[in-house]
Amino acid sequence: MKHITAIILFFLYLNIAAQDSIRHPIPESYSNIEYDEEGRMFIEISGERIYENLSGLEISIDNLSGNPSGTDEGILFDFGYPDFEGSLYYGFIPYGDSRHPHPVYFRSSTNISNGKAFIEIIKSLGGLYDMIDWEENKKGTIGYRVVNSKGDFLYDGIVTFKGNGPFEIAPTIIEGPFVNLVTDEEATISFTTNMEIRASVEVDGKQYIGGKSIQHEIKINGLTPSTEYDYLVRYGDNSQKYSFRTAPVPGSRMPFTFAYASDSRSGNGGGERNVYGANFYIMKKIMALAKYRNAAFLQFTGDLVTGYQEHKQHIEVEYANWKRAVQPFGAYFPIYVGMGNHEALMRVFSAENRWNISIDRFPFDTESAESVFADNFTMPQNGPLSEDGAAYDPSPESIDFPPYYENVFYYTYDNVAVVVLNSNYFYAPSTNLLRYSSGGLHGYIMDRQLDWLDNTISSLEADPNIDHIFVTVHTPFFPNGGHVQDDMWYNGNNDYRPYVAGRQLAKGIIERRDQLLDIIVNKSSKVIALLTGDEHNYARTEISPQMERYPEPYFVQKIELTRTIYQINNGAAGAPYYAQEETPWTPWVTGFTTQNALVLFHVAGKEIEMEVLNPDTLEEVDRMKLR
Repeated sequence: MKHITAIILFFLYLNIAAQDSIRHPIPESYSNIEYDEEGRMFIEISGERIYENLSGLEISIDNLSGNPSGTDEGILFDFGYPDFEGSLYYGFIPYGDSRHPHPVYFRSSTNISNGKAFIEIIKSLGGLYDMIDWEENKKGTIGYRVVNSKGDFLYDGIVTFKGNGPFEIAPTIIEGPFVNLVTDEEATISFTTNMEIRASVEVDGKQYIGGKSIQHEIKINGLTPSTEYDYLVRYGDNSQKYSFRTAPVPGSRMPFTFAYASDSRSGNGGGERNVYGANFYIMKKIMALAKYRNAAFLQFTGDLVTGYQEHKQHIEVEYANWKRAVQPFGAYFPIYVGMGNHEALMRVFSAENRWNISIDRFPFDTESAESVFADNFTMPQNGPLSEDGAAYDPSPESIDFPPYYENVFYYTYDNVAVVVLNSNYFYAPSTNLLRYSSGGLHGYIMDRQLDWLDNTISSLEADPNIDHIFVTVHTPFFPNGGHVQDDMWYNGNNDYRPYVAGRQLAKGIIERRDQLLDIIVNKSSKVIALLTGDEHNYARTEISPQMERYPEPYFVQKIELTRTIYQINNGAAGAPYYAQEETPWTPWVTGFTTQNALVLFHVAGKEIEMEVLNPDTLEEVDRMKLR
């Protein structure tokens, strides 16, 4: 598989068995999938059994964190693999010395040898190098980076210690904190710790205490609109201080800015451009620029990581690295994320290089790409439930589709609403083999999500506090470079559509695109733009009544558009670039570039100006008055 990186190749020799000994019920939405007499899952094609690829690669955050333990002189890391060789870069994180704390790496690294590494605190990090006063305070936090012998960056970790010899591992925030779900009266602070503890958040003199857990989501309420609040996260004997700003009262129409980007999966060029699945380098720059321009929030729609994994432990490592890149800034303003095709978590069936069939993992409530995405991010919960209950649902009595929980939703900020869709739902990556397995199609919005969008747009149209609606979805309605062969176009072939229980859905991809356009353009006066990604470039496409939108010939009913909106594609957050291709709507495309980009929307009441900047060079990429 093309996404496999050096870490997987490195651990191939381990051959850890990953066989699933539990016979999970096979969702009836799939077809031709069975178990044999020995409990092995297969797809039958023309009488031939194509068995599930039971990959034996079991890396995880637990492995790559090195299971740190205290010793008399420092911290010992044991990665659990005797032949693992590499380097461990490390340095203190000086909380309080910067609003955006990063590790300040020590002048030298330590070797990972025979699967173990040691950070010598007393002899190496004392005296002249005691920048955090650990000798006096008897505690401190170290950031560390795990690098294999080939120089591939695998994992960015954090460990807090106490004592001055011997040392102990203390409660540590290893992911976060993040500020989420900010409204005019509430916010949620989320973070992950290395051990089960009862943590708390202090805001405006009031303490909010969470339950004993590793995953913490602490809701803060009773806040005043448009107010800057300091907050203090307490965990064990340590604390971290940040701040957030509440939203204005809905409909206040106060000036504000928000940011948009997508596609930060690992890029080329080495170093931090690929920290196991994430383009750490560009994401840090994007976040720093968004904070510098005082963005109220960042919308990031899909392909956060390289993904296409077969084990959720693997994609969780990728998510952890992505969150580590954005955290120093995500502690101050919310990041809303949507799903892309690279968030795929799959069951793969293969045989002798002749077949390679991939489907969304199940059980859907615990193993699907959608459920694992929800486990890793804190998003609004106001979307549809699932495609269960649709006309094509094969069994009303059972769960036959993944959840939309926290991957389809909408949120508002003052007079703006953002609607987040999932065009890679129930996604089966083996597009041309869907007739054998069934599954969702890249770029397709299924029926119940479509109905939810229709109802949501109608509700927002009637809301007097909302002036502007942005609809964001990973796949462009009108691809321009890199995905003309799929997205919502498939080279102009309307035959592409999902299969459910062995049957094609009634509407093809272009018909479904038109239904979406009818809701977004013809039934709405407030939707101003589609925010898309997938194609690793920036482009502005004018979707107007005059725009060419169909292949020739096209025998399905066409729709007329009543007004103009824009598709703002920004898949330029670090994934490998795509050049522009020729399409029927090419004359309506402007600003195309393969530069890295961050889109900033400056909202001032009824007016919106769009500014696009390169986060690496800070040069202007594009600018226009949207409304």
